[in-house]
Amino acid sequence: MSDKFFYKGRQDARQHHTARGGFQTNASQKSGSRKFPLTLVVTSEARKQEIEAQVARAKLHADIRVDTRDGAVESITELTALQNKGATVTTARVPSRNDPCSCGSGFKFKKCCG
Repeated sequence: MSDKFFYKGRQDARQHHTARGGFQTNASQKSGSRKFPLTLVVTSEARKQEIEAQVARAKLHADIRVDTRDGAVESITELTALQNKGATVTTARVPSRNDPCSCGSGFKFKKCCG
């Protein structure tokens, strides 16, 4: 018999969407850590030493491989993404109307500077 004639409840269209489908369900994988090192490819030994110095300054861990073939392409995008990561933006709290004024007069903000 088919499901057409017997109601069995709502059938979810997204069944097990976390188990498969390419979602990263383990959020504790911090790239650049000892357990999950960065994978970097450079084209020379001198460049490898420069990148190792950058990795050490940033206190990260990386597997750096030297590729000396003709037409080899350097791949350090993971490192640059972690280094260029923006800092948390914080803003000064604006006083509400009934807060004491920040100028030190003792009045409420709405009677003094607001």
